[in-house]
Amino acid sequence: MSSRWYPIYQRGNPQLRVFLPNFWMKIIRPAEEQPPNVVTFSVSMEMTKYDVQNYLEKIYKLPVVDVRTRIALGDTKRDQTYGYVTKKDDVKLAYVTLPKEESFVFPEMFAEKAEKQAKEEKSLDESKAGFKRFLDRNKKRPGTPGWFSI
Repeated sequence: MSSRWYPIYQRGNPQLRVFLPNFWMKIIRPAEEQPPNVVTFSVSMEMTKYDVQNYLEKIYKLPVVDVRTRIALGDTKRDQTYGYVTKKDDVKLAYVTLPKEESFVFPEMFAEKAEKQAKEEKSLDESKAGFKRFLDRNKKRPGTPGWFSI
């Protein structure tokens, strides 16, 4: 299935046409816990489960055991000012089951971000502890400025 327009064949012209599908697939992180051999894709609304299976087997050479699809309804929201209702587009999700020996794990893309956040939290805790020591040291002299200490 394709909605692209291609030039009409003329006798004697070489065939340089490539037919590309209008299908797309996007791998997404599932909201709930799944077995390691199940992968979730957001797919084009026109794709059937057979299209998803053929797409993965023929293009990416993935062994597929089963494909389940469902349509997730888009969120609806009422505008606060004018009161009209807006709705996001519906999304078709495909749950692809791989063989038992295959497994898929999302790569940890933000490992250095977590490391940096832990470092910042440690620095914040150290500064809190230093301020607490400062307050304890000057507890007996209320009203004395901080720079006036021994």
